[in-house]
Amino acid sequence: MHAGFRLTDQAKAVAEAFVTARRDRCVLARYPGEAPSDMAEAYRIQDLAIDFDGRPIAGWKVGRINPPDDARLGANRLAGPIFADSVVEAPSGESPAMPVFAGGFAAAEAEFLLHVAPGWDGAVPQDDAGTLALLDAVHVGIEVASSPYPGINADGPPVTASDYGNNFGLVVGPGLAGWEAMDFDDVTVRLEIDGALAGENTTAAMLDGPLGAVRFLLGNLVGRGIDCGSGTWVSTGAVTGVHPVRPGEQVTASFGQHGAVRCAIVAALPDR
Repeated sequence: MHAGFRLTDQAKAVAEAFVTARRDRCVLARYPGEAPSDMAEAYRIQDLAIDFDGRPIAGWKVGRINPPDDARLGANRLAGPIFADSVVEAPSGESPAMPVFAGGFAAAEAEFLLHVAPGWDGAVPQDDAGTLALLDAVHVGIEVASSPYPGINADGPPVTASDYGNNFGLVVGPGLAGWEAMDFDDVTVRLEIDGALAGENTTAAMLDGPLGAVRFLLGNLVGRGIDCGSGTWVSTGAVTGVHPVRPGEQVTASFGQHGAVRCAIVAALPDR
């Protein structure tokens, strides 16, 4: 058998194992196959998983790849799909229940959510002005990061990317008025778990910020042949860090004058 076919078969087996574990809410004690060693292998697995999964995608999460992995892998960010049935709107102070894999990996992240308007033609913008021109909304939100594999982040970025970038849900909070002219770096973001401060920061620590995350994501999708011309959410990266959570905890992400968004962490139940 040709090596390319063997690699595809291996990637398909890993992809199907992750999707099945996610559907059944089963914990994977170890990585289900040979772990990817680079980002191309990781996205091959992710793309096969998306096809096998079959659910519509409403957006994409972007996460940072820290040194020294960024130099080794030739990328400083990674991407993963956010499925439409995992997106929950909470614009007015609601605290929706957001499931995580009990016994797997689970974390909450405070993020700016930028929405790329329908009609994107596939051209990747080169600067902030061009990126802003593609948007039709900015909201505050919480990304729920969770995987059936507990080592999803500890094993490195290719492993993280291979399982949907470790995404398991998105809470869309209030929209931001005047986002067209705002400086994201001016907003102090706080994340609290059960009322205790877990992290505080601004986007000044986030490479080239939320707009840079959108540019990365669009370039990533173009390179993979994925169209999002019908519009898409971009969860642009953890501002205050990746904060472990457990079922029963309450998460609040505050964005200064732009409001707050909340969720309750619960244990995921099987889809079937």
